[in-house]
Amino acid sequence: DLDVIIAPVGGGGLLSGIAIAAKALNPAIRIVGAEPAGADDAFQSKRAGKLIPQTSPTTIADGLLTSLGDLTWPVIRDLVDEIVVVDDRQIANAMKLMMERAKLLIEPSGATAYAAAVKMDFEAEHTRVACVISGGNINLSRISELMASC
Repeated sequence: DLDVIIAPVGGGGLLSGIAIAAKALNPAIRIVGAEPAGADDAFQSKRAGKLIPQTSPTTIADGLLTSLGDLTWPVIRDLVDEIVVVDDRQIANAMKLMMERAKLLIEPSGATAYAAAVKMDFEAEHTRVACVISGGNINLSRISELMASC
C-alpha cells in the first residue's frame, strides 16, 4: 500500500512501465519521475504538454542522458503525476547518504530518485514512499571524485 513511487527517468521505459502497472493496481497512487537538471526533457515536456527533445544533455547521471521516446512520452504525459528535477550536487549527496546509511553503492542515475525524495516536501498523507534505486555501474575513482564534491 504505497502512496508514492519515485523512479528515475531517461528514455522513459522504466518510469512508463511502473506508471502503467502501479496505476492499474491503485489509480490513486502518485507516480513521480526524477530527472537530472542537465537532462530534463521529461520535465520540460510535461510542463509544455508536448514532447520536447533533449539537446546537449550534461549530467553525472549518464544513464539518464537519453531522451523520451514516441512510445514513452504519451504514458508519462498521461500517468505520471510529477517530474522532479535534481542537480548533480543533490545526486552526489544522495549517493553519499545511501553509502553512509544504507551501505549501498549506487551509480548517479540510480541515486536520482532518492535525491528527488530528499528534495520533495511530502504532505502527511504521503507516508509510504518507494524509491526505485537502479544501477551500480560506477568505479572507485569516480566515486572518490563525486564524494569530494559533496
